[in-house]
Amino acid sequence: MKNKFLDTGENGYHPLRKFKIILSGLRYAVIYDFSVMYKIIISILIFIPVVMFKEWLDASLIILATGVMLAAEMFNSAIEAICDFMETRHNEKIKIIKDIAASATGVTIFVWIVVICIEAIEIVKIF
Repeated sequence: MKNKFLDTGENGYHPLRKFKIILSGLRYAVIYDFSVMYKIIISILIFIPVVMFKEWLDASLIILATGVMLAAEMFNSAIEAICDFMETRHNEKIKIIKDIAASATGVTIFVWIVVICIEAIEIVKIF
C-alpha cells in the first residue's frame, strides 16, 4: 500500500496482501520466539475442551485473552528489536524502554494466566 505521507510503497490496496503479511509476522513470532509458541499451544489445549462442552462465553474469553497476550508479546519483541538495532551498546534509556515494554507484556501475561487457570479448573470440575 502506498504511504501517502512518505510517498513510498506500491499503489493499490490488496486485503490478501495484508493477510499474507499478518501470517508472515505470526509465523516469524512462533518460529523464533518460544514464549509465543508454548502460549499458543497451552491456549489451544484449554480451548478445545471448552468448545467441546459448548462453553461459548468461556471460549471467547480465551480467544480474547490469548489475542491480547500475543499482541503484547509481539509488540515487546518488535520494541526490543528496534532498540537493539538503534543502539548495540548498553544504554540506560534503552534499558528503561525495554523494561517498560516487558512490564506491559507481563501484565497481559498475568491476565492470560488467570483466564487459562480459571478455565482449566472449570474443565477439571466437569470431569
